[in-house]
Amino acid sequence: MKNVMRYLGLLAKLLVFLLVLGFALKNSQSVVFHSYLGYVWQAPLIVMLGLAFVLGVLTGALALLPTLFRLRREVGKVPAPADTETATDIRPV
Repeated sequence: MKNVMRYLGLLAKLLVFLLVLGFALKNSQSVVFHSYLGYVWQAPLIVMLGLAFVLGVLTGALALLPTLFRLRREVGKVPAPADTETATDIRPV
């Protein structure tokens, strides 16, 4: 069962890769990006979309960092459970 899931995962990754590759080949025309101070950058559409995706992921990760650090601090303050003997720990003689 574990191997079947592995192969299904690989098949899904291959399918996503082929879809993105086909999208990139269909949209290979150049687009122009106009920035401040007259800066102009020309690149294929898939490069621009990939860059926008990566910048979005980085922005989201940076926005989550303060919450992540706060939660880690709170977990560090919680005391560890004390070891207590229970009825199941008693061994017969």
